[in-house]
Amino acid sequence: MAESGENDRGLPPSSTGDPPVPSDEGTGKTHCEASFLNGDCGISSNMVGSGSIAVPGSQAGLDAANTSVGMDAKSGIPRRSSIIKDGSRQRKERKKTVSFSSMPTEKKISSASDCINAMVDGSELKKVRSNSRVYHRYFLLDADMQSLRWEPSKKESEKAKIDVKSVKEVRTGKNTDTFRTNGSYDQISEDCAFSIIYGESYESLDLVANSADVANIWVTGLRYLISYGKHTLNMIESIQNSMRSSWLGELFDETDVHNSKQFSSNKEFLDTKDLMIFLEAEQGMAQVSEETSLEVIQSYEPSREGQLKGWLSLDGFTNYLMSPECHIFDPEQKTVCQDMNQPLSHYYINASHNTYLIEDQFRGPSDITGYIRALKMGCRSVELDVWDGPDNEPVIYTGHTMTSQIVFRTVIDIINKYAFVASEFPLLLCLENHCSLKQQRVMFQHLKKILGDKLYLDPPKPEELYLPSPFEMKGRILLKGKKLSTNVTGSEGEVTDEDEGAEMSQRMTIESGEQQTPAPKKFQLSKDLSDLVTLCKSVEFKDFPTSFQNQRPWELCSFNEVLASRCASEFPGDFVNYNKKYLARVYPSPMRIDSSNMNPQDFWKCGCQIVAMNYQTPGLMMDLNIGWFRQNGSCGYVLRPAIMREQVSYFSANTKDSVPGVSPQLLHIKIISGQNFPKPKGSGAKGDVVDPYVYVEIHGIPADCAEQRTKTVTQNGENPLFDESFEFQINLPELAMVRFVVLDDDYIGDEFIGQYTIPFECLQPGFRHIPLQSLTGELLPHAWLFVHVAITNRRGGGKPHKRGLSVRKAKRSREYASMRVLLIKALDDVFKTAMVPLREATDLRENMQNAIVPFKELCGLSAVANLKQCILALCPRLMGPDGSPLLLFDLGDQYPNLEAQGVPPEVLKKVVTTYELMIQTSRTLLENSEAVHERILQTQKAAMEFHENLQELAVKEGLKGRKLHKAVESFTWNITILKGQADLLKHARNEVQENLKQIHYAALTSSLSKGGHGHPRVSSGSSESRNGRGLQVIPEKASAEDQLSDQDF
Repeated sequence: MAESGENDRGLPPSSTGDPPVPSDEGTGKTHCEASFLNGDCGISSNMVGSGSIAVPGSQAGLDAANTSVGMDAKSGIPRRSSIIKDGSRQRKERKKTVSFSSMPTEKKISSASDCINAMVDGSELKKVRSNSRVYHRYFLLDADMQSLRWEPSKKESEKAKIDVKSVKEVRTGKNTDTFRTNGSYDQISEDCAFSIIYGESYESLDLVANSADVANIWVTGLRYLISYGKHTLNMIESIQNSMRSSWLGELFDETDVHNSKQFSSNKEFLDTKDLMIFLEAEQGMAQVSEETSLEVIQSYEPSREGQLKGWLSLDGFTNYLMSPECHIFDPEQKTVCQDMNQPLSHYYINASHNTYLIEDQFRGPSDITGYIRALKMGCRSVELDVWDGPDNEPVIYTGHTMTSQIVFRTVIDIINKYAFVASEFPLLLCLENHCSLKQQRVMFQHLKKILGDKLYLDPPKPEELYLPSPFEMKGRILLKGKKLSTNVTGSEGEVTDEDEGAEMSQRMTIESGEQQTPAPKKFQLSKDLSDLVTLCKSVEFKDFPTSFQNQRPWELCSFNEVLASRCASEFPGDFVNYNKKYLARVYPSPMRIDSSNMNPQDFWKCGCQIVAMNYQTPGLMMDLNIGWFRQNGSCGYVLRPAIMREQVSYFSANTKDSVPGVSPQLLHIKIISGQNFPKPKGSGAKGDVVDPYVYVEIHGIPADCAEQRTKTVTQNGENPLFDESFEFQINLPELAMVRFVVLDDDYIGDEFIGQYTIPFECLQPGFRHIPLQSLTGELLPHAWLFVHVAITNRRGGGKPHKRGLSVRKAKRSREYASMRVLLIKALDDVFKTAMVPLREATDLRENMQNAIVPFKELCGLSAVANLKQCILALCPRLMGPDGSPLLLFDLGDQYPNLEAQGVPPEVLKKVVTTYELMIQTSRTLLENSEAVHERILQTQKAAMEFHENLQELAVKEGLKGRKLHKAVESFTWNITILKGQADLLKHARNEVQENLKQIHYAALTSSLSKGGHGHPRVSSGSSESRNGRGLQVIPEKASAEDQLSDQDF
């Protein structure tokens, strides 16, 4: 997937010209610093080019102080690569990446020297105060690089300045109390804001630049100065023995380019520890070790010196970012990774409609290539519309239309050949039979002779409540079609006809004003052909009550798109419950004569397993279908969300709010840059000019559907820089999809360039590249989007190693899960016992998550940073002027304490207090969660004992009609809430355990630990085994309407 970043010899793209190189930031601190911060990005335009990736601005690990290998216009000497690390110094600093996309060509910034020169010239910046006032001041760096001054000022000139030596930290974004309390907070751009933390009291000078470019100049220059000092800048420019020069020297020797070796030199690299932090904290890799880092270095570092010493240079880092390892798609999902032992009705099945057609539905040609294409794409349900043909050979085409015909036997030969090329799991043949008895016997012979033992002929077991699993039917072909009743003893019998072609024909005659011709209702079916249909007997759908009472698991209903839409709209809960047990097939409306496609998400959200798509028609709907079935190894089967499979669970397909028992997730996406966008096909109004912009679309349940777009980058399809961030709330992650669409902004009409669609569950966090696909699904050569992805939940927490942790929300009253009243006294009394443990579970989770928020703010990091990054960012502030630690972590206890070494400054006392609160709430959760979890499960178990007799109990209480239906719905709601809250508490416990590990790891990495080694010990005790810690709310109170009380019942 990363061909554009490599050549035949594995050399980085920067060796051949002036392409972009990855960049990153650093503040010149020690390893303790938060070197890689999720979701806070920026990038240089001259770092983005064909075949190369640039890491955004506020990330650490690589620097854009120097950009790429290319010839300087004045000196003829190739420009320097970005500074990652100065190997000649003992300190392990990181710098800030620069973004200068909008600056005039003559003012391009390509090095730290350029940044410092610009600072000496000065810039107009806005000085922000907490009293909501904003002052316009002119800031400049003294020529001796010792002081930062501003003017005009009421202060004396000697007081209106900050000594560079006193600067403790340069913080990007609106991450200080001054910004947060300023009345203009929402109007200040995150990318333009930065803060200078200085002095022993850690005062902040909060500034806003006129553009992100100017802000990045100041952040980069200041961080470089406090990291290296002005003398180091000169020294680095004069060093002539870097890993890159060594490697380029070898390359130049091999290619004998005029025997010239005039290029910049420096000792810049990431060592194995730096790379470990990046891989684990930023890229979401689990169980990262130095051996893991060495493997990456050996795979992607081009210089021998770097490979031998365990150093990853800029070019190696570029190769890594362009490798398949940094693809946005989770590699685990490239193989079958879901449980394939569930009943067949628990899976979405990749399905094709009228597979034989390759154009429209009325006049288009039929061709066997339709089957080959669908089966190669992992389709597991194909359609055969069979009619009598000449020479006693059945043919396939759409009846009552002008579509061409293909021989049935030829199609069966093709299916036999390609059935299991892309997937080993069962294939459904949807047989629409319109043949005479004579040709039905021919059909039977072809099926038996050609498909043989592949046909699944085992009869269903009457006692079974569900269909067999895909795993049990691997390599088998199932026929879906009409079947004679068991009391038919002859060689044929009468069945009801199903004719989708007749529906379309009727629709067309109605529109043309002709008299409607009624379709035949009955036809004769051969018993031999009927016996081939076992687990997928076609039956007519009447209504949900009838189906719940009479339908058998092996009977399958086909829904016209219009009927399915009506069911989804009027009976969303019933439709979901119906699909828990029975297979439902949805096919396009007869109005879609042009072979356009319906939106599969409209029916997946109802649990419909088989949504038949017109594979021959590209566009958004097919993008969704293809993207959805990429997961689980593209095997054509995707396990449906648990809430749609569990026998007792509440879910409405049309929900526009959060789903009961499912923790909403926040998706943070930063669109950084693009590479090599082609001109849209067929366009010529603007010549070769491309003005691209990107849409990010979320598809899923109604509550999740959203879209955002970037600005347009004018006249740049080669390396456009977008540098824009978006946030989406995902209420049902298991059913959500993300679609990236690149369009060309044209005054005549925006034109399609490329897209990529991916299931939410397949996203990889961190810096990722996205391959773009054409309208018809082919990969566009070397066309990529470069993005940053982070995923958190609403209040904080997330999957260890994959999700970010805490996200702050606006202050609000605490929301508690509520139990619904059934008006069945025995059951209401049972559910009443869950009130207290449900409140306790919510308090345990939210107290812990609320305590994380202020600690992260004190660390000055963005919301998506994890605790490891927070501790590393905090570490420089824990060191005294003489280099001795002011605070140390005591790792001897399972809950790491932060102990003062003497009298800490006032600012650190607040850090200690906030940290202690975070540890206290985490400890309280671990010590009480198991007991609370058990009480919730006990209530759920007790309630489920009434499930089988629920209807009878309701009738005894005098409930009937609508009240009876409401009682059953309330029962499933309550069970869903109990299970969901128990799961959330379990996840919160896992989060705390992960947090403790991260604190432990960061303390050891920063050499600020006071004894204790290994992983933190995690308590498994309950509230009975500890002094009962209070579960009081911190710091919120529940509103009166959220309180649960006996009066609710």
